[in-house]
Amino acid sequence: MDLRYSRNRIYINSEEQKLIKNIPILIAGSGIGSVIAECALRLGFEHINIVDGDSVELSNLNRQNYLMDDIGSNKAEAIKRRLLSINPDAEIKSHNLFIDMDNIESIIGNNKIAVNAIDITSEVPQFFDKICQEKNIPILHPYNLGWGGLVAIISPKGFMLDIINKNDKPLNELKVVEYSTSYMRFWNSPQVWIEEIIEKYKEEDNTLPPPQLSVASWLVASMCTDLIFRIATNREVKVFPRFYLSTIKNE
Repeated sequence: MDLRYSRNRIYINSEEQKLIKNIPILIAGSGIGSVIAECALRLGFEHINIVDGDSVELSNLNRQNYLMDDIGSNKAEAIKRRLLSINPDAEIKSHNLFIDMDNIESIIGNNKIAVNAIDITSEVPQFFDKICQEKNIPILHPYNLGWGGLVAIISPKGFMLDIINKNDKPLNELKVVEYSTSYMRFWNSPQVWIEEIIEKYKEEDNTLPPPQLSVASWLVASMCTDLIFRIATNREVKVFPRFYLSTIKNE
C-alpha cells in the first residue's frame, strides 16, 4: 500500500485502496461539500470534481473548510487549492459556476458517485438527481443538523426526495429534516432536540438560512465518506426513503 495511505491498513485493503483512487466523484456545492471533499481525499479518493459558483464569505468559516485568506475567492477553486496542498498528485477539478438546467448534463459527465449539496432554492437539485439516475449514478444528500448529520442516498432506480412533498410548494431542507424526525418518532426513536430546533427556526425571520455548526459538517463529511466508500466497493447501503442519522447529542 502507498505510504500515504499506510495507516488505512486493516480498515481498507490494498485492492480497495487502488480501486477508490480512480473513481471520479462529483461534489455539487462546496459549502458542506468542502469538508466532504477533504475527508474523501484523505481516505484515498483522488479524482474529485467540485462545482460551485459562490464565493467564500466570513459567515461560512464557522462550518465550511475555508480560511480567512479564502474570503472573496470562488469556493470550488479555494477548496481545490486546499486539496492539492494535501495531495498534489490528485486529480482535482474545480468549476466556478452555478449548476443550472442548461449545464447539468455536462457537469455530471462520467462521474460515478455524486454528492448533491446544492442549495434547495429551485428545481435544479431535483433535476440533478433525475439526470444522475438516468446515468446510473447514486447520489448522496448531506444535511448539517448542528449536533448531528443526516444523509439520504438516492439510488439510480429508487425514490427521489420529492415523494415527501405533500403540497405544491417547492421542496426545501426543512421538509427533509422534518421527514427524518417524523420517521424516527414513528420508529420509537424520537429526536426531541432536532424537533425543538425546528420549532425555534420556524419562529425566526423566514428569510434567515438554517443554523449550522462545524460539529455536524465534520460528522456528516465522515458519514458521506464512509458511504461513498461503501458504494465504491459494492457494499450494501440504505437508500431513500431510509436514511442515515448520526448525532453526538445525548438526551
